[in-house]
Amino acid sequence: MFKNRKHDYIGWLILIGIVILVLEILFFNRGLIFSLFISGGMIYLGRKRTGKRFGKILFIGGIISFGLSIVNMMTFKFLLIAILLHFFIQFLTSKKQPKKILPDITTPEPTPQEETLIKSEPLFGNIFLGQQKTPVGVYEWKDVNIQAGIGDTIIDLSYTMLPKGETVIFIRNIIGNVQILVPYEIDVSIHHSCVVGSTTVFGSHESKIFNQVFQLKTPGFDQSEQKVKIFTSLVVGNLEVSRI
Repeated sequence: MFKNRKHDYIGWLILIGIVILVLEILFFNRGLIFSLFISGGMIYLGRKRTGKRFGKILFIGGIISFGLSIVNMMTFKFLLIAILLHFFIQFLTSKKQPKKILPDITTPEPTPQEETLIKSEPLFGNIFLGQQKTPVGVYEWKDVNIQAGIGDTIIDLSYTMLPKGETVIFIRNIIGNVQILVPYEIDVSIHHSCVVGSTTVFGSHESKIFNQVFQLKTPGFDQSEQKVKIFTSLVVGNLEVSRI
C-alpha cells in the first residue's frame, strides 16, 4: 500500500499506463512491437556500418522511425496528458494552501558546524554523443557512474590500482558499445540489461539479444577481498568484458 495520497495517485497513473500499453499492443496497434523491432534493427545495423554512407542513412532512418513510433503510441499521449494533469493538480493544491503568518520570535540558535567535503574530478562525464575511454598510461581509479547517449565506452582496469573491497562501474547507454578489460586476479559480478545487441563475457558469447537481463559472476566473487561490480544498461549495443 502507498503511504500517502500523492504516491497513491502516481501509482494509479502508472497502473493505468501499463493497462493502456497492453491494450494498445493486443487490440489497437498490433504492429507496434514489429515497428520498434525494425527500428532497433536499423539502428543496430547502421551503428555497425557507420563508416559507410548506407550505414549512416540506415542509422538516421532507424532513429526517426523509432521516435515516430513512440510519439504515435496511445500510451505516450496518455503519459503526456498525465504529466500535464499532475502539474496542474499540484498548482491548484498550492493555491489552496492558506498562507500562515507566524510571530517573528528571535531565539539564539547554536552555530551549525559545516561538514568538510572533498570534491574530486570523475574519470568520465555524461555525454550525448562521442566515445570515452580510460587513459592509456597509469591513472588513479575512481568509481564510474555515467549516462551516455550515442557512443562507445572503453574501460581498461590494467593501468590502475583498484582499492580493496568492492569497485563499482555503472553505465547507462542508449546506443553504443561498452568494453571493459579486467585483470585475471580480479573477481567480477555483471548485471547487464539490453533491448537489442550482443554480449561477450570471458569468452561466452551471445550474438542475438532481444529485451533480456543477465546476471553473472565469477565463482569466488562473494569471498573475494578485491572485486569489481559492473552494472550496464543498453538500448541498442554490445557489451564485452574480457581478461587482460
